[in-house]
Amino acid sequence: MTGSNDRIAGLLAMAPVIPVLIVEDLRHAVPLARALVAGGLPVIEVTLRTAAALDAVAAMAAEVPGAEIGVGTVLTGAQLDAAAKAGARFAVSPGSSPALLDAAAGHALPLLPGASTASEAMALLERGYRSQKFFPAEPAGGRAFLAALASPLPAIRFCPTGGIGAATAADWLALANVACVGGSWVAPRDLVAAGNWAAIEALARAAAALRRGAA
Repeated sequence: MTGSNDRIAGLLAMAPVIPVLIVEDLRHAVPLARALVAGGLPVIEVTLRTAAALDAVAAMAAEVPGAEIGVGTVLTGAQLDAAAKAGARFAVSPGSSPALLDAAAGHALPLLPGASTASEAMALLERGYRSQKFFPAEPAGGRAFLAALASPLPAIRFCPTGGIGAATAADWLALANVACVGGSWVAPRDLVAAGNWAAIEALARAAAALRRGAA
């Protein structure tokens, strides 16, 4: 678990924002990833919400130098295996289950599991997960809730995701126990559909310039 923790922690440290993508058209995958990497956001999560998702991961991983592609909404061991086969470098889950954590133990693909309560975070910490996703960030209690966990759970660093946008990302990043944030605002659906990669690169560049631990 130590090696997996270190790999996840290293990925979370690469940029202040992890773009969370829903790729509906495989043709968009590579130019979208190139725009995000060019803008300074190399760590990218592709969610398993479309039929094109795993093919998009494979294309991005093979064709975009510098990209660290992950697969999100992983719920099962079979999805972990499929993500690894596609070339993903990490997996993300909105929560956790005993079956998923058992499958992830010793798996080649490091997992970022999700928690939204102190008890869930403690249970994951007992399993060795010092890096966790906080999801859904805004509905689950927002910044005040996550800030309150910093003192009793100092070993955990979080990647809050869910309801975070350009207007609030800096406030989340100012929290002492936040390593980075996840969000979809850097790749709006309309810009992706239009193939406006220059605009997406500009949004990525603005996100990459956000400071961490500013409070």
